[in-house]
Amino acid sequence: MKSLYWLKQISSNGSGGDCRRRLSLGEYKRAESWSKYLVSSGAKIKGDGEEEWSADLSQLYIGCKFASGRHSRIYRGIYKQRDVAIKLISQPEEDESLAAELESHFTSEVALLFRLSHPNIITFVGACKKPPVFCIITEYLSGGSLRKYLHHQEPHSVPLNLVLKLALDIARGMQYLHSQGVLHRDLKSENLLLDEDMCVKVADFGISCLESQCGSAKGFTGTYRWMAPEMIKEKHHTKKVDVYSFGIVLWELLTALTPFENMTPEQAAFAVSQKVGNCCFELSTQNARPPLPSACPMAFSHLINRCWSSNPDKRPHFDEIVSILEGYADAHEQDPDFFSSYNPSAGFNFLRCLSKFSCNRSSSSF
Repeated sequence: MKSLYWLKQISSNGSGGDCRRRLSLGEYKRAESWSKYLVSSGAKIKGDGEEEWSADLSQLYIGCKFASGRHSRIYRGIYKQRDVAIKLISQPEEDESLAAELESHFTSEVALLFRLSHPNIITFVGACKKPPVFCIITEYLSGGSLRKYLHHQEPHSVPLNLVLKLALDIARGMQYLHSQGVLHRDLKSENLLLDEDMCVKVADFGISCLESQCGSAKGFTGTYRWMAPEMIKEKHHTKKVDVYSFGIVLWELLTALTPFENMTPEQAAFAVSQKVGNCCFELSTQNARPPLPSACPMAFSHLINRCWSSNPDKRPHFDEIVSILEGYADAHEQDPDFFSSYNPSAGFNFLRCLSKFSCNRSSSSF
């Protein structure tokens, strides 16, 4: 129990005043903690259609904030004796459209998280809808974000076997997500979390959607540095937007750098798509992508170039990406020099190579 000294039980935070009103914009920006706006009577909070995922706030303890987004704050805490991450979303009083948008994102994220179950997808624990604050509880991952991890590495220093392992975790999570008909739409290193064993889990489904319900990207608020050209142009999009973003993430793994680091997000968007609104500057690059390092193995550069193709139809599906990466892993295990010898432009028969390794492994097992 000594580790709980920094935790506060929610039910004691909301004991005074009327905490059910929405925050004013000033309070929204200045509030040190939004947890005091959650009110609990000490019993499970139930509402229409919410019984299956509603959290028992009397069992929720909120600790220190460790991350924040544009309209959210994330705290570490304990729920029913389990380490959890608690995402709080607050509705500002004077901005009705933003309040409605945040509620819609909350409802969508909970509905998606509730139905997902995979080793490479963040585990949903519970949620609470108590305006002006909404709460989403997930497992806590001690490794932090992939972005944070890469930020602490020297450029181009991540070992290729670790790049491959992390890339496979992400690809498998996304393969499962797409198999469920879900588009993430904000895949980036900040939304990829690491556990203590360096296993990656896809997180943050605030702007995700079912493929059957996704229309155009008009008014969409994603992250330009990772966003596919068709989304930047506010065109109709498919699950291939996540493949484009995966290509950028794979580039991050290989370089440990920030994509388009010397550009503003708007400049990056213009360079990637050639057209973003009414831009008042010019760039010599069009259909630009982050520069691949000269030492990048052909196996990875070939896959990255396919993933971030301007034409969505030329991007592979995650089923194929997983197969390719698993093939790389098998080949690298059998031949440590695989990455230096693989060259698709030189007629390297990757499938024949894998077949040879498979036969060797089968014969050695007798």
